[in-house]
Amino acid sequence: MPTTRITVNKFIYLASQSPRRRQLLEQLGVPYELLLPDANEDAEALEVVLHNEAPAGYVKRVTQLKLDAALSRLERRGLSMAPILCSDTTVALGRTIYGKPTDAADAIRMLAALSGKTHRVLTGVAVGTSDYRVQALCESRVTFAAMSQAQIQSYVESDEPMGKAGAYAVQGRAAAYISYMSGSYSGIMGLPMYETAALLRSFGFTL
Repeated sequence: MPTTRITVNKFIYLASQSPRRRQLLEQLGVPYELLLPDANEDAEALEVVLHNEAPAGYVKRVTQLKLDAALSRLERRGLSMAPILCSDTTVALGRTIYGKPTDAADAIRMLAALSGKTHRVLTGVAVGTSDYRVQALCESRVTFAAMSQAQIQSYVESDEPMGKAGAYAVQGRAAAYISYMSGSYSGIMGLPMYETAALLRSFGFTL
């Protein structure tokens, strides 16, 4: 893990639109301010998968791209300097990456592929400033019971899968179909508490 940063910071910027990440960060008791993309920023373009890209490499690369974009945003807006936290989560079945579904049909496709199988959930976390950054990767495993077409259709119609990697939310209705999981529950949600706390300690936060 990274060595401790001498500078003690009073708050961090959270560069994420995810309400789940806000909730998890609040559990750590760390003061934060949101640093969300401008209207003209194409945040989704950062998540495009490269040809033959491995899931772990993809998550680490996208997390760093998000941090780069957030640092530029901070400078552009002339805001007070503070560490920025970014995170990215993806679902992987073998080397196949399942990001956020583009529509209901895409969500159905993803859930049908995950049904009855064990997949990995990889979440990358990066905390950084213009001159110092640290990163961690959390890997967990989730097993879905076999889901019927009607069950998948009903779940997709709830709209819960939209905006979620792998087209499901572990803390939501999808829990009814998860027969086994190992690793970090908070990591599956989108922000692994253990790894995040370790990174924040390197910036002087007492947790």
